[in-house]
Amino acid sequence: MSRIGRSPVKVPGGVQVSIDGPTVRVKGPKGELTRAFRPEITIHEAGGQLIVERPSDEPSVRALHGLTRALLNNMVAGVTTGFSKQLQVEGVGYRAEKSGKDLMLSVGYSHPVHIPPPDGISFEVDDKSRLITVRGADKEMVGQVAADIRKVRLPEPYKGKGIRYVGEHVRHKAGKAGKVA
Repeated sequence: MSRIGRSPVKVPGGVQVSIDGPTVRVKGPKGELTRAFRPEITIHEAGGQLIVERPSDEPSVRALHGLTRALLNNMVAGVTTGFSKQLQVEGVGYRAEKSGKDLMLSVGYSHPVHIPPPDGISFEVDDKSRLITVRGADKEMVGQVAADIRKVRLPEPYKGKGIRYVGEHVRHKAGKAGKVA
């Protein structure tokens, strides 16, 4: 059996889980998440834990076993503590600011880039350190929104300007070598 798939997902107090066939709805203090899983995998609740079981040892079903358990764990963690990703804006004159709920990026284009948050996502901007924090209950959505923000101006390898994840290392290139006389 899968080591990840066979370990149960603990459901903390204050979190409600409803299972309707392949559809699971998790509701907690940070929000509500719903996801439909593949019908090959069975999910049931027992003693404050979610247990994921598979019917056979076929490779495709074995792969779904661990995936389903990991997705369920992310749903429970998302509605209890939430997820966040931090991005850093690097470059002279580059900045990020909030306009209402929206994010405004000035990153070297002739116009500011306007990014509205999807449902369940919020932005926080620290003007001094030029940090953007993307927060939400859905781990997949938080990662996708952060990747979309990073895509507005990818970090370039010569001067390192652009938007990058906090802790991301950007390899610098030397650029043109001058004339040797």
